[in-house]
Amino acid sequence: MDNLFASFKERAEAVSAEVHRCGTAAEARDFVQGLLKEVGGTALWAPCAFLEAEGRPAFPGLSYDVTRERAAEAKVGISQMDWALADTGTLVVDATGVEGRLVSTLPQIHVALIGADRLLPDMASVLGRIKPSKAGYLSMITGPSRTADIERVLTIGVHGPERLVIVFVEGSAA
Repeated sequence: MDNLFASFKERAEAVSAEVHRCGTAAEARDFVQGLLKEVGGTALWAPCAFLEAEGRPAFPGLSYDVTRERAAEAKVGISQMDWALADTGTLVVDATGVEGRLVSTLPQIHVALIGADRLLPDMASVLGRIKPSKAGYLSMITGPSRTADIERVLTIGVHGPERLVIVFVEGSAA
């Protein structure tokens, strides 16, 4: 597991993602609270298994009422990922629910929670676990939004979040 995590971290950080590892769900909740305090503004947290298992923390500026308008105005969006791929630093999520898509694409900062046990070596590993009949919309996220469409100048955050913060959580429903 440590080798997979080291590989994921190296690859994700190479594309400007920030990778953190928390030993418990409580540590992850404290990390998120500290980040929200640091960056300020409003935040939206999409429904997920982490919240079902750990409850809804009450932080200043944090809401669970996800709408398109609120997501467009929020500084931070928080969602849970289904898998992480060590060989590319990519996150994989069944994004069939619109709330997860809104909070992971519209705010400036996306905080992606992922259970440490959901880290897999590569795409072949995740494709063997996904059931196409149950996953209507899969998203794969590798780093913050980036484009070089205009004059080949790399620009971060044009089509989505300019900052991706990945939080691995040991031993939780994340």
